[in-house]
Amino acid sequence: MRGVPLATDIDHWLARLPADQRTALESLRAQIRAAAPGAEEIISYGQPTFMLHGHLVAFGAFRKHLSFFPMSSSLIATLPDTKPFATSTGTMQFQPDKPLPAALVKKIVKARIAQNLQAADERAAAKKNKATPKKRK
Repeated sequence: MRGVPLATDIDHWLARLPADQRTALESLRAQIRAAAPGAEEIISYGQPTFMLHGHLVAFGAFRKHLSFFPMSSSLIATLPDTKPFATSTGTMQFQPDKPLPAALVKKIVKARIAQNLQAADERAAAKKNKATPKKRK
């Protein structure tokens, strides 16, 4: 969108969309909030993004489709429920009139929370191991 100022928050970002896309993504946003009530909402790389122990999920709007970004291509590959939707590395594409099922969104968000918590635990353990001086023999 040349000449259009960047959105400062998700409400502003959504307000610039056509009604059908806005409605579909507002519903997706509500589903994400319900599955991750403590997540922070930001604009990252120009897309509405949810943060919880790191990047959790994001969504976007394009001329011919909407996208849900689980931020994990390996997760998408493991879920059979994603088969009816166009997928590529790290994204699931859908149409405003054929949104992602709420149960699938919840499953993905909960799985991403678990992935982020595991990664946070691993970072903390690595930091602790690095900070602990090794005993000399």
